[in-house]
Amino acid sequence: QVQLVESGGGLVQAGGSLRLSCAASGRTFSSAAMGWFRQAPGQEREFVAGIGWSALGSYYTDSVKGRFTISRDNANTVSLQMNSLKVEDTAVYYCAAAFQKPVEAGAPDYWGQGTQVTVSS
Repeated sequence: QVQLVESGGGLVQAGGSLRLSCAASGRTFSSAAMGWFRQAPGQEREFVAGIGWSALGSYYTDSVKGRFTISRDNANTVSLQMNSLKVEDTAVYYCAAAFQKPVEAGAPDYWGQGTQVTVSS
């Protein structure tokens, strides 16, 4: 059974930092692109950051560039370091994995259950 399990969400003040982690299990993800999406209340799910299977390339949505960093700790673990958090970063954050296609395309093969990030002013 394939699972993506996120951890590290919580409540933080604006300007603070959080680190999200995603542990994948059930199969080998060494050839998968992995990434993070988020969904704020009343809004559609949006792509946040992605990293390729080789961990050589990473990419971000414009609103988080320079503040968030995605990393691949090993074949089955990906993290998202979030600095200088803003109130508008408040959302449920989802880990995702995609095989043979870009993870940012919005149709990953696997999703995590999500972890809440709340940034207070």
